[in-house]
Amino acid sequence: MKNDGLKVVATNRQARRNFEILETHEAGIALSGSEIKSVRKGKIVLRDGYVAVRRGELFLRGVHIAPYAQAAGFFGHDPFRDRKLLMHRKEIDSLYGKVQRKGLTMVPLRVYIKRERAKLEIGLARGKKKFDKKRDIIERELKREADRAMKRKE
Repeated sequence: MKNDGLKVVATNRQARRNFEILETHEAGIALSGSEIKSVRKGKIVLRDGYVAVRRGELFLRGVHIAPYAQAAGFFGHDPFRDRKLLMHRKEIDSLYGKVQRKGLTMVPLRVYIKRERAKLEIGLARGKKKFDKKRDIIERELKREADRAMKRKE
């Protein structure tokens, strides 16, 4: 993917470890003024977040955006509030259908700034079992050993 003025603010490294990502989608995030300032400073934690559908709309839940220091008090925000995600109706319906039929879940993968707007990359994912995680670790170690052997041979 070309990095056209994208500034990655936060990534959810646990998501790729705990889930098998089948497809990804981009959504805008509706944020208040103090929230966008905190996001731009990288004060966001995606680890426990997930995407939920309520009344035909997508919401980002369980994500912590730290209060902006200069907007404390009256102008601050609730760090754990649900944030509305902005997508086209057809995309939302398609995602919701896949989640309902196939037993998948939607997890936030990363937050980035694109053309002065905060965007969220959503992954349509299936949970990994313990043996899947172990297999991934073994494959990664084997690849690392093979790379080392090739490097020594050169």
